[in-house]
Amino acid sequence: MRRGNNNGGGGGGGACGACKFMRRKCEKGCIFEPYFESDQAGTAHFAAVHKVFGASNASKLLLKTPSHKRPEAVVSLCYEALARVRDPVYGCVSQLFSLQQQVINLQAELALVQAQRSTLQFLSLPPPQPQSPSTTNAQSSSDLASTSNASTTHFDPSTSMELVSFCNPMDQEIDNGDDDDDLQALAQEFVSTYLPGVKSRPPSPH
Repeated sequence: MRRGNNNGGGGGGGACGACKFMRRKCEKGCIFEPYFESDQAGTAHFAAVHKVFGASNASKLLLKTPSHKRPEAVVSLCYEALARVRDPVYGCVSQLFSLQQQVINLQAELALVQAQRSTLQFLSLPPPQPQSPSTTNAQSSSDLASTSNASTTHFDPSTSMELVSFCNPMDQEIDNGDDDDDLQALAQEFVSTYLPGVKSRPPSPH
């Protein structure tokens, strides 16, 4: 496909691809000459355009198109014509469907890769830091204190002494006997000192 050679075929440059296909002399100012080379590719492209759209319709379309937009118009004509030749039913629509399916597949693949990346980033996170020994010891001490308060009672010395005395009645009797002997000895000394004429009764044996 030619790009902007305005030297007409009549200028001695030979027929363009369109005129060569139509087997006619390429006149000066040929509408197809700037866009279709005289080689085999140019001839094949115009053959598809002529089969699908017709040479007359293609020339009218290009004449109505501004000159600066004609190259893009020729590209569109050739693309649609070649697609229609390959697929007479769907033409270029089948290629659009194929491209859309490729986009969908690539989007699904991209989503999968992003999900895998997120999973790897989550697995690479650092583990939680352990607590410091001071904090752990403080928590352990508080737990032990609460457990000790819940499972034990306060120590009462008086209660303990009462329990000891109650559990040892023989010791209590022994102590009482010693006190009685002391009292009897003091009574006899008092009577003999201050009441010499009074006889004190001897202590009864235990």
